[in-house]
Amino acid sequence: MARPLFISLDGLDGCGKSTQARLLANWLRCRGHAVTECADPGGTQTGDQIRDVVLHCRYAVNVRCEALLFMASRAQLVSEVIAPALAAGQIVVSDRYVLANVVYQGYGGGLAPTELWQVGRFSTAGLEPDLTLVLDLPVAVARARRVRPPDRLESRDDAFHQRVREGFLAEARLQAERIKVIDATQSVEAVHDQVCHAVARLMHGGQA
Repeated sequence: MARPLFISLDGLDGCGKSTQARLLANWLRCRGHAVTECADPGGTQTGDQIRDVVLHCRYAVNVRCEALLFMASRAQLVSEVIAPALAAGQIVVSDRYVLANVVYQGYGGGLAPTELWQVGRFSTAGLEPDLTLVLDLPVAVARARRVRPPDRLESRDDAFHQRVREGFLAEARLQAERIKVIDATQSVEAVHDQVCHAVARLMHGGQA
């Protein structure tokens, strides 16, 4: 059995991260690994209620409040789901994690990314993914791919989402050893192949 690993996928809404997280989890299970899937924010009863507030609130939400709500949901997710799964020797695949806060409320919303990383470490008790895969594509393409009505964050203008995209790429440059960028304009199958290749390298002791 492989050592426990924590892998997160992130990117703009519409980039296909939820699909790729599911495909990756299935790929790992087919190779005999025990896998826990989760989505951030949410994934617990408490977290789901927080998610509903932050994404669908009809009232104004200050950006700091928004960031802290996401952090609170994640704290519960780590406590209830992620940490126990890793302790049991499983592989965890998460749809988003702290990086999303850093780019959405930091690069997008104007808060200091370094401060968000600090709060993120507090909210997760320092638990970080072994590997984060950022699925990158242009804002217009991401918007065109969305099939459901937009939530409160998705409804923001293209300038906001462009800052978010640039934030993902900037953080990947700063933390190249653990944040990898994959071109999400490719087919689902091609992206999946690259995701699996990066994870396989990690599992075999190499850098992704």
